[in-house]
Amino acid sequence: MAKLPGIAVAASLLMSSAGSASQPPVQTPPTIPLNHLAVLKGGYFPLQSKEARHLYHIYVRLPLDYASERRTRYPVVYLLDGDAFFPWLSAQHLYMTIDEKLDEAILVGIAYGSFDKPTNRRQIDFTPPGRDVKPEDSGAESFHRFLDRELIPTIETRYRADPQRRILFGQSRSGAMILYSAFTRPDRFWARVASNPSWVPGREIFYGDPRPTSRSDLHLFVALGTEEHADRRAAAAEWFGHWHGRTTPWSVTRIDIPGGTHSADAGNAYRAAMRRLFGIPAPQP
Repeated sequence: MAKLPGIAVAASLLMSSAGSASQPPVQTPPTIPLNHLAVLKGGYFPLQSKEARHLYHIYVRLPLDYASERRTRYPVVYLLDGDAFFPWLSAQHLYMTIDEKLDEAILVGIAYGSFDKPTNRRQIDFTPPGRDVKPEDSGAESFHRFLDRELIPTIETRYRADPQRRILFGQSRSGAMILYSAFTRPDRFWARVASNPSWVPGREIFYGDPRPTSRSDLHLFVALGTEEHADRRAAAAEWFGHWHGRTTPWSVTRIDIPGGTHSADAGNAYRAAMRRLFGIPAPQP
């Protein structure tokens, strides 16, 4: 009788293991290729950054005529927050080439692979240093070194990219990164587009002296939705007022998006900036 508890335990374990055995094994979901989405065809590679100490997922969209135009070098648009903007703006760019005769370009999406922290670290990568910013919370400098030393050389080695026509696009917090790039490395990109950029934290650098450049063809577009948050529109107005009439390494163009809200009109900001950059006349009302 003293052994009955042990037998009961054994029986319980057997029943438990039998129950476990009846459960279906956990399966890893299949990888779904993007190559069947024609507008996104180009390439993908992971890039473990030594500079930013993070893994980035790099998506590349190639022009439709890339294979046939073997002597052509294309502008390259680097899209921050590529998790959202790579699929969105790849389609936007394609249909602008069809409807508005926009120059074709290689689009590069810099993605995290998730919107969730800590995988997604845009709040660090795109935050400039500043009086109210802890050093560990500002990764803008190391992220830009990742662009300079790792990503851009990789793209320009693998693809027929025109190094004189690099373009950088960002929205909101990554729009702040656009401004940081313009002030610290003005000649790294031919053009930059900041869509509804964040102005804090780290705003001091946006009022400091930009580094000099030998180029005279640089562009900085700042797009603002007319329905953007009031405090951000006020901050933008203050910034434009500060730089009005002053000499900068880049020509500054303000773009107002009628009815535009903070995030939903990034495609309209992209379209408006690309039209101006490539000399496409504004649409008639």
